[in-house]
Amino acid sequence: MELESLLDFIQNKNILVTGAAGFLAKIFVEKILRVQPNVKKLYLLLRAPDTKTATQRLHNEILGKDLFRVLREKWGARMNSIVSEKLTMVPGDISKEGLGLQDSNLREEILSQVDVIVNLAATTNFDERYDVALGLNTMGAKCVMSFAKLCVKLEVLVHVSTAYVWGEKAGLLPEHPCLMGKSLNGTPGLDIETEIRIANEEVRRLRSEQASEAAITLALKDFGLKRASIYGWPNTYVFTKAMGEMLIGEHRGNLPVVILRPTIITSTYKEPFPGWVEGIRTIDSVAVGYGKGKLTFFLCDVEAIVDIVPADMVVNAIIAAMVAHANEPGEVIYQVGSSVRNPVRYKDLHDYGFRYFTRKPWINKDGKPVTVHKCTVMSSMDSFRRYMTLRYLLLLKGLELVNIAFCKYFEGTYTDLNRKIKFVMRLVELYRPYLFFKGVFDDLNTEKLRIAVRETTTEEDMFYFDPKIIDWEDYFMNTHISGVVKYVFK
Repeated sequence: MELESLLDFIQNKNILVTGAAGFLAKIFVEKILRVQPNVKKLYLLLRAPDTKTATQRLHNEILGKDLFRVLREKWGARMNSIVSEKLTMVPGDISKEGLGLQDSNLREEILSQVDVIVNLAATTNFDERYDVALGLNTMGAKCVMSFAKLCVKLEVLVHVSTAYVWGEKAGLLPEHPCLMGKSLNGTPGLDIETEIRIANEEVRRLRSEQASEAAITLALKDFGLKRASIYGWPNTYVFTKAMGEMLIGEHRGNLPVVILRPTIITSTYKEPFPGWVEGIRTIDSVAVGYGKGKLTFFLCDVEAIVDIVPADMVVNAIIAAMVAHANEPGEVIYQVGSSVRNPVRYKDLHDYGFRYFTRKPWINKDGKPVTVHKCTVMSSMDSFRRYMTLRYLLLLKGLELVNIAFCKYFEGTYTDLNRKIKFVMRLVELYRPYLFFKGVFDDLNTEKLRIAVRETTTEEDMFYFDPKIIDWEDYFMNTHISGVVKYVFK
């Protein structure tokens, strides 16, 4: 594989980015503008009813973020003029035909001018409403593909998925496609049109029963988890992402397509500066709970590998892949992670967290430092259930009896404790597959791409995505956890 200069490729290109207000998309946009200001135009598609609202979201949710401070310092007073020249807001909805574009002139401009599409739009909630997840992650992928086929100058479509389309499979997990209708557990009958139909029927049924919106949302979350489980996926997110990949594989025709599967994405490793992160990402919820003194036990296989990759490395891989496969019909899959080449284990994360918050304790709202202790580690779901039974469920049962005896005097206390216990149990079930994960993600294709960047360009230092360069102890102790504290802790 030989690559032209990545910077030369991006120059004068028109790129459509979907899901433009998302975590990875922001980093992608910032990187392109910073390293190649001669990009012709970035069309940023995000959900909005009109251009005015989309522009407000651009300034509030994208450019206003600390992520863009390097660009603001670099461009100074020219920032607004460069932004207006290089960025075009596209109000739309990828779950609709034609990406929901209302402005016919803008639609025709994009169809005639766009060279590259990077599809980053998705819902990443593990237990998203089934109808919502199907719309964004599954049909959204198909709608982007259909739109891409109409773009007369298109050189490549990059669809960002997730490595966890492999579900709970163990062993070495290859960069193979998700085949249409093929379940993970061998259960026959997986049909995407059927899934969409029964999801819509479930919505209609719940509305006909005049269920509240809150009740409908909860029911559709449970329904998605149930449907995923039938075919061997652990949650709605990865199930609907897998079906999205199936549709792309089935309908791509001769279009050059890259499917890029990151693992668990963490804060930036180096650019535009170390440690930028947004929102509570998968493993960061544990860091937040632990640092605030609310997490006293840790449920996982401490020897299990947790496959993580910094966000800026994922973005660099996206850029390298789109250059490598421009105008090359076919589909290629890249798994971008660290489990094969530079694994880190849960026991390491536990150790880093304890040492960091011992050295730099979180100051609570009363102005007092929070003291953390080594967590009790539970290595199986059975040990966790025993703990919950002895610590909380027996108390809950006793409280229920007392509440009855005292004519429901303790109804509020009982209901509150019951709600909290159900929330914890649900959360644990959602995260369980990743706390005891036995797989590692093969990245042979990704390694070939890294070699091509290293050997056929002079831009490896700018477009780095080799996990072997990461010193995990240094990254967590000096970059990631401090980034989570700065940008996520409230």
